[in-house]
Amino acid sequence: MNTPYFDAEHREVRARVRAALARVVLPNAEAWEASGHIPIEGWRALGREGLLGFGHAGSAFLESAILLEELGRTGYAGIRASVGVHAYMALSYLELFGTAEQRDAYLPGARRGERILALAITEAHAGSDLRHLQTRAEPVDDGYRVSGEKHYVTNGSQADVFVTVVRSGDKPAGKGLTGASLLLIDAKSPGVTRSPMPLACYRSADVCQVTFDGVFVPANRLIGRKERALMHLMHALDFERLCAGLLAVGGVGHCLDLLDRFVREHQIKDAPLAANQAVRHRLSEHDADFELVRHYAYHAAWLHARGELDTRTASIVKLKATELAVTAAQTCLQYHGARGYLAGAAPARIYRDAMAGTIAAGASELMRDMIFETNGHQP
Repeated sequence: MNTPYFDAEHREVRARVRAALARVVLPNAEAWEASGHIPIEGWRALGREGLLGFGHAGSAFLESAILLEELGRTGYAGIRASVGVHAYMALSYLELFGTAEQRDAYLPGARRGERILALAITEAHAGSDLRHLQTRAEPVDDGYRVSGEKHYVTNGSQADVFVTVVRSGDKPAGKGLTGASLLLIDAKSPGVTRSPMPLACYRSADVCQVTFDGVFVPANRLIGRKERALMHLMHALDFERLCAGLLAVGGVGHCLDLLDRFVREHQIKDAPLAANQAVRHRLSEHDADFELVRHYAYHAAWLHARGELDTRTASIVKLKATELAVTAAQTCLQYHGARGYLAGAAPARIYRDAMAGTIAAGASELMRDMIFETNGHQP
């Protein structure tokens, strides 16, 4: 694919990443789906291949954009979500706001796959709207006592550290995120319990409920500025949406590759399914939409590399990539017919996972609100 954003060196990176994923992920993906998580040996293999250490900023992020897309192209959205949360979404808070001591303590192990990170933000009554956040951090000598319950935590059972949003100020719940802070909470601390929350999709993403019952967190585990979580989240969530969009772009590419092969090979009345003009036209529409979304996602990655990513662009990437993933998955499932609905069939997995992509990292409805509120069209 010709694009002004990537050069010959980037094509070599893509080939190297694709080969590494073929060695580490594809032979193990079904086992990881069945077990519901990436095991520690899988994480360490990802680390040995260098797949957890790509840059978050500057020109190095263009290599990350390639990795994220290729993770999506594996066809296993649970794996891509698990790696994306660990290596980008959770890690970004340390990269952006962590102290030198925190980065030295956590980043090397995370990049080697020896210390797994998770994000603990969502609660039963605080998802896209965090005004009703209930998890509290009460100040005590040399730190905090944290109590509360987090839901839908990716990497929940395997995580060593939770990047956690808590209420640390006196402002009552329901008044926005004023008074909220970010803490690094050791998963092995007394008072931390984890319970699986099995989903119909993202089966290898290790989604859990995490409960904090009077968990002591040292003061030096505060990320960024106390009671300024909203400011940090606003910055980090744009990055999260960009990453989610790039992962979804890869997922669309995988889906369309599978669909293209099927309609060219599957016979109906002694002719390939692709002999039908309606089928060819439908796939052509998906291909055209894919090229548009993919190029826009690359543009957004380039903007981030220049330090110029904005909320509107990140929201558009996330919305259009995940919505296209659903449309393409519907076609893939429909054209495969009954065989696509068999237990373990790739089209069924792709469809289940695609639907979840429109919710994770910000629901499509929220993305549309963000796009409307940041409308910058000039007359």
